[in-house]
Amino acid sequence: MKLRIARLPGDGIGPEVVEQAVKAVDAVCASFGHEAEYAHGFVGACAIDRYGDPLPEETLRLCMDSAAVLFADVGDPKYDNNPTAKVRPEQGLLAMRKKLGLYANLRPVETFKSLVHKSPLKEHLVDGADFLCVRELTGGMYFGEKGRRDDGDTAYDTNLYHRYEIERILRLSYDYARRRRKHLTVVDKANVLESSRLWRQIAQEMAPQYPDVTTDYMYVDNAAMKLVTGPKFFDVMVTENTFGDILTDEASCVSGSMGLLASE
Repeated sequence: MKLRIARLPGDGIGPEVVEQAVKAVDAVCASFGHEAEYAHGFVGACAIDRYGDPLPEETLRLCMDSAAVLFADVGDPKYDNNPTAKVRPEQGLLAMRKKLGLYANLRPVETFKSLVHKSPLKEHLVDGADFLCVRELTGGMYFGEKGRRDDGDTAYDTNLYHRYEIERILRLSYDYARRRRKHLTVVDKANVLESSRLWRQIAQEMAPQYPDVTTDYMYVDNAAMKLVTGPKFFDVMVTENTFGDILTDEASCVSGSMGLLASE
């Protein structure tokens, strides 16, 4: 099989990462009789510098016309340290997720005997940890209405979720839980946030459809603590966009570092 892959190195160390990733993809293709054909695209800060747009139409078309997208990262200190910038590299990543319909981020967390010493956590806490974080990726505050009021001293971000967005990510999470140890943890902040109460309500409605899966619920602050004090508790964890962004980065310390944490 011949596959066309959009190659988006992005910024910073992205080109170095993609160069090694291409070697891995080519090795897999060679083993299974496939052939990968790569097409380069610009996204992030390099795309702003070149086109004035973090996700140029040309790059989006390339992604739409490819079998897969090999993406590294975006970002640049000149934007990180400028909170008033109107155009930012990360806008390209968010637009790509939304326009390609990439609503689920799957982050498996697993420890390996040969690397368990790389974790900053005690070995007895992480040895044997194996769980999957499912992060909703195209809703919530990252995509809700946001802005600053005319006084310049007031800002807001809207954590907006629709039922269909919650149902589809929960359905996917239950499917993965069924393939694993049949335990799903729904992470929210339902004691404070209305959006989280909708998440918990819908999860409670759907749970009876999966009687073979144990469903439990955990506030995000408790989940953050549990990740570093008892990560072996988790099998599949599902949560909304913002919480998922933070928790999955924290979860990397179980494996050792962000560089050892896989994502798809």
